[in-house]
Amino acid sequence: MNTSKILAGFFLMASLFAVTPAMADTHGGLSKGQIIYVPAYSHIYSVDSKKPFMLTVTLSIRNIDPLHTIGISIVDFFSSQGKLRTQFIETPILLKPFASERFIVPMKERGAGSGAHFLVHWQSDAYVNPPITESIMIGTQAQQGLSFTSRGVPILDSKVHSLPKDRKAQSGAKRK
Repeated sequence: MNTSKILAGFFLMASLFAVTPAMADTHGGLSKGQIIYVPAYSHIYSVDSKKPFMLTVTLSIRNIDPLHTIGISIVDFFSSQGKLRTQFIETPILLKPFASERFIVPMKERGAGSGAHFLVHWQSDAYVNPPITESIMIGTQAQQGLSFTSRGVPILDSKVHSLPKDRKAQSGAKRK
């Protein structure tokens, strides 16, 4: 069999099994709710890998839909080991169009680790532009300053999946 026929067959099979965003998303990028994973770094390591560079973490949630309010029902902060450390809200927060909300993990919060993260659960009655969720890390030591951001990634459709209702009982996490 010649090489061109093998390559043509490979590309045909690959195109049949490939899922493009347009095929997977039937609402043009709009959603009624998601559970979003947002990486956060309460510390990182620089030249000396044994000494952590401590950081303050700000989670920013921005409703970028111009017409609809969204509800934020869960904002949880987890350690590198996946242990729930802080539940930031007890009752849902409503974000009006173009409104934003922030949650802060102070620099003195030790033990979350360089693999910490947030889970954000949001919902809407209508299909809306999903919110922008970002973590902003900033810190200073001696005369060195450091700041960077990390963007959240949807991991579940919240209309299909949900997180446990009583997360505190499962983890012993503190509430803010």
